[in-house]
Amino acid sequence: MNKFDPTKLRTKFDNTSEGWLVQVYSADRRLLCVFDSSHAWTFLLGSGFGLLLAVGWFNLASYSPSKTYEPSTAPPEMWID
Repeated sequence: MNKFDPTKLRTKFDNTSEGWLVQVYSADRRLLCVFDSSHAWTFLLGSGFGLLLAVGWFNLASYSPSKTYEPSTAPPEMWID
């Protein structure tokens, strides 16, 4: 009878460690750059954090008191021609 091996058990959400790789080559077949799954996860986390920061910054700016400009009525001390 086979024994249960928990290392072979894969969950539904355990696809983050799957290996995929995108290699970009130039016209003369030289490797330019390589993208793997960790790059995609880092990009998505950074995009989410940036969106959260932008929304927070917009909400903070919209509730801050506005400063109205009041021009000075006193003439300058010295006129320069």
